[in-house]
Amino acid sequence: MEKEKEPDLNESEIDNLNDIETIRQELSNEKEKADKYLANWQRSQADFENYKRWASQDKKEIVQFANSNLIKELLPVLDDLAMAFNTLTEDIIDNSWVEGIKLIYNKLLTTMNAQDLSEIDALGEEFDPNLHVAVMCKEGPDGIVIEEIRKGYKLKDKVLRPTMVIVGKSKEEKEE
Repeated sequence: MEKEKEPDLNESEIDNLNDIETIRQELSNEKEKADKYLANWQRSQADFENYKRWASQDKKEIVQFANSNLIKELLPVLDDLAMAFNTLTEDIIDNSWVEGIKLIYNKLLTTMNAQDLSEIDALGEEFDPNLHVAVMCKEGPDGIVIEEIRKGYKLKDKVLRPTMVIVGKSKEEKEE
């Protein structure tokens, strides 16, 4: 079989072919760089969008819960007033100043409820560690809150202060 004859290329044509190949290689390298830069730019753009969304959400939460510290500081005042009302004796329960203090208590409670403060229901409910703090167990229905020691509160859907409770424990488990 006869070998195909390669075309005779002179030196300048070979240099041109080498230049074209070099240019193609450089073009390929630059295209890879451009693709890399585009991908980095798109990633940066997505990161920036995520940052804007996060910042907006954070700002919204700050506005929503701006009063939470003040409300949290006032909760012991509500506790103290409620405790005082529970210890009133029959001879002073009808005094006008007691009625005035009850009105102030109710006004404070109404104002705090207007800020979306709500009591956490605990008595008779199943113990939930997200809402309750168990301080003791007594004989009773297993895992059910049988007594409230201190009221708990939520601000909107966030637990501001968990309820301190006594949880029931069945007799059989106690013996084990």
